[in-house]
Amino acid sequence: MNKTYEYIIIGAGIAGCSTAYFLSKYSKSILLIDRNCDLAQGASGAAGAFLSPLLGKPNKFKDLVTKALKFSTEFYKEITPKEITNCGVVRIPKNNEDEEKFQSYKPYMDFEFTQEEKGYFFEIGSQVNSYNICKILAKDVEKRFKYEVKSYKKEDRFWLINDEIKANNLIITTGADISLIDEKYFNIRAVWGQKIDIESTTCISKNYHKACSLSHSVKLEDKDTYLTSIGATHNRIDCDLRVCNCCLSKKELSDIEHDTYTKELVKNNTKELLEKANDIRLIHEPKVVDIKIGPRASSIDYFPMVGKLVDSNKTLDKFPHLKNGSHIKDEMLSTIDNLYVLNGVGGRGYVLSPYLAKVLVDEIQKNNFLNVEITTHRLFKRWVKKLF
Repeated sequence: MNKTYEYIIIGAGIAGCSTAYFLSKYSKSILLIDRNCDLAQGASGAAGAFLSPLLGKPNKFKDLVTKALKFSTEFYKEITPKEITNCGVVRIPKNNEDEEKFQSYKPYMDFEFTQEEKGYFFEIGSQVNSYNICKILAKDVEKRFKYEVKSYKKEDRFWLINDEIKANNLIITTGADISLIDEKYFNIRAVWGQKIDIESTTCISKNYHKACSLSHSVKLEDKDTYLTSIGATHNRIDCDLRVCNCCLSKKELSDIEHDTYTKELVKNNTKELLEKANDIRLIHEPKVVDIKIGPRASSIDYFPMVGKLVDSNKTLDKFPHLKNGSHIKDEMLSTIDNLYVLNGVGGRGYVLSPYLAKVLVDEIQKNNFLNVEITTHRLFKRWVKKLF
């Protein structure tokens, strides 16, 4: 007979692994599921895993990123100092217009910086080892790989997955693939990301960001060459993800042999990344040694999606006047019991996920309130307005 778990987390990227870590402080009955063969095989594996400040004038999204960057940087240093390299980042404007923006942002910088190499050096800039971070975060929870979740339903007080595994609580952290979320207001924009690792004779001592991100170099053992990461591309996937789920449903997306279109896209993106990196620093004798690809998930307003899902059918049955544009308080919206999400972290997954996972677990365990900017309630209310 299959085991019943207190928590099941679907999706073993940085969001799922971060959630597993914080939940493990409260429960030993946790199962982390992924359809891939290992952790961090999708967008989390394709991420450059850079921790860098968001520049701009004050706004709520920038405040969120700044708070998360401070939290996550200290968090990684505390739990796994060997997997974070805090070498700083040089942010270089792409053109004159970008330089003008940088100048206008100066009074609003959240972190100390100095002018350096035609750009601005931020000491807080870091990079983490994406796979090792996920492995460390999830080390204390049970894991099941190569397991495809095809269905889940409420049976008594449990969630029943594929008619075989039970959980008291279900947490969905599947990124761009939202096929398991049957709510039309829950919309994702998938952005194709690619990262390449190159071996070259060029040694780079810090991270850079211009039109792409270029990492510090690591010397290869028994060689006079260095390993450097370049990432990431930002190609929008224009497919209707609820109709065509082809790329997102691939179990091993980084296996680029599955179709000609993907191979051509990867080839073009590799060329693009090398050109953009050379615009930052001239890289001698580059040799591509690894390629990672994956679709990153962003919401329509860039804010993440955290917490319980609003049950649109129950809410509209209970408050039919919402169809006429009426407003009600968030706490009056019907939500689905014991079902949570952490999604929409976009290209800042390694900055946002640990912070948001802590916030989500605090909501589950301590009934803490979530900021309205990150709940699913905002998406539901916008969806209702457009419907009628």
